[in-house]
Amino acid sequence: MRLDKYLKVSRIIKRRTVANDACDADHVTVNGRRAKASYDVKVGDVLCITFGQRTLQVRVLSVKETVGKAEASSMYEIIES
Repeated sequence: MRLDKYLKVSRIIKRRTVANDACDADHVTVNGRRAKASYDVKVGDVLCITFGQRTLQVRVLSVKETVGKAEASSMYEIIES
């Protein structure tokens, strides 16, 4: 699954266009490297997302095309916020 879609489906970022813009502006890294929106997310990847002064680091636990709101947070675990 594409990185921008994963961020939207997991509800880390509310909209896919915002996720795409965050990737283009180098606010998202995967395993310590800058990642484009087209990066293929895999289980075990560590994502680091910068929101202004705040940084969120998560580990990917599952990759699903569609999930409900209640299950979205089970797709990742927060390492550091």
